Amino acid sequence: MIKFHHNAKAAAMAAFAILVFASPAAAEQGGKYWTPADGQPVLHRASHARHHIVKQTTAKRKQSAFARMDDPTATEKREHHLILQVNTNDPASMNLALNNATNVAQYYKDAGEKVKIEVVTFGPGLHMLREDTSPVKARIEEMALSTPEVSFKACGNTREKMQKTESKDIPIVPQAEVVKSGVVRVMELQEKGWTYVKP
Repeated sequence: MIKFHHNAKAAAMAAFAILVFASPAAAEQGGKYWTPADGQPVLHRASHARHHIVKQTTAKRKQSAFARMDDPTATEKREHHLILQVNTNDPASMNLALNNATNVAQYYKDAGEKVKIEVVTFGPGLHMLREDTSPVKARIEEMALSTPEVSFKACGNTREKMQKTESKDIPIVPQAEVVKSGVVRVMELQEKGWTYVKP
């Protein structure tokens, strides 16, 4: 009988030790475990914290989804931007720039997306937009009507230098706009995220 009580006492102590050592391990894993005090299952605080984080994350996802629904621009397709630089008095380079502009505009039109393209000329490339010397004047006139996504910019600094050199007014095609500096225009557009291509 004494031996039985001794064995029962040892078994109870072993069970208590298992509960004491197993409880922190279960707690670390965030699971349920039995407390020796009242025998009721309790959820570890880490599990409560995880549950709170999951609730917060779900709430944020719902908020962002509602924000996208409220903001019509969030669902709109991104607008693409391209700079084409022309700085040589070479008809082949000028035509290549116009070909690239036409192809890019058509590509995004077919894709149902918006695009803006600027052909920026400076240095000898200003001849592309000179009314009196442009070898591609007819194409520019045609593109202004058929491809409004494409615009043309003429460097004002280059124009002033040509006027001094040639001692006459330098006429620019009506489809083009004169900017103060062609190089600065390219820089500023690139700083806004426009893609730069030199044909």
